[in-house]
Amino acid sequence: MACWLYEGMLMFAVVFIAGWLFSTLGQMRHGLDARRPLLQAFLFVVFAIYFVWFWSRGQTLAMKTWDIRLVDRQGRTVSQARALWRYVLSWAWFLPPLAVMAPMRLAGPEIAVLTVGWILVWAILSRFHPERQFWHDALAGTRLVHVPRAA
Repeated sequence: MACWLYEGMLMFAVVFIAGWLFSTLGQMRHGLDARRPLLQAFLFVVFAIYFVWFWSRGQTLAMKTWDIRLVDRQGRTVSQARALWRYVLSWAWFLPPLAVMAPMRLAGPEIAVLTVGWILVWAILSRFHPERQFWHDALAGTRLVHVPRAA
């Protein structure tokens, strides 16, 4: 989970640069602009490019820091297609609370509790997997392994 949190901090920079680029080129004046769904779709694609690129090479920047590598079931580096499939499946961390929040018009604290609660449930569910993998990894045919640093 520490790697996941570190990845989130790195993604802040990616979101900032991609959001700035989109809003500058699209001449968005404020965050409530009608093009906001397009910005969200653009960020979804930018995230896909970021993660597929790094996962198909074995590690993101945060994974390198924590000596974690993404491999397929045979221990090989994953293909771009498998990395893309893992990216799509990894949205199970966020889509259920987002789907519930949209029609309910919840307040900020309620959104935070719902999102954090779901993330904890999803993380705990990995304990029920026979190999203690996250379910999106099991479905994508990938796994995270610890790779000791060369001395």
